[in-house]
Amino acid sequence: MKCPFCGKANTRVIDSRPGKIEFEVRRRRECQECTRRFTTYERFVQVPVMIIKKDGRREDFNREKVLTGIKKACEKRAISINLIEETVDAIERDLRETNEREIPSKVVGEKIIEALKQIDDVAYVRFASVYREFKDVADFIAELKGLIPKECQPIEFDAISK
Repeated sequence: MKCPFCGKANTRVIDSRPGKIEFEVRRRRECQECTRRFTTYERFVQVPVMIIKKDGRREDFNREKVLTGIKKACEKRAISINLIEETVDAIERDLRETNEREIPSKVVGEKIIEALKQIDDVAYVRFASVYREFKDVADFIAELKGLIPKECQPIEFDAISK
């Protein structure tokens, strides 16, 4: 393993433990040259999951794309990066547990939306507005209306959305 700081290949493992997700090992390493420490993660390489895009194209599932989308939706919200990463881990695990080799992008998007709905209403609406391609304010109002419990909805709110 090359040191990310000095580029030398002379590193040693100081500590190993199970990672956050199944089939992952977290290793703490130390460079023998510059004595700096860093963490690596080893993961079991699984059969690739292909995502079928709206236009019919297929591409490998990209965990980073899901992470980036969720991070953008959660921007400037009081949501920890750990919770975001756990959410991405759960979504990836759910997709892989289906044992399907090809999954429509719509399924991935809906899993993200459902996860964000549990985490933060604002992040949920941000992601939904892009994913579901809201056209105007009426689309936002309709989505927000679904988040407000019936007993809390003001009477004039219905008049606005019509």
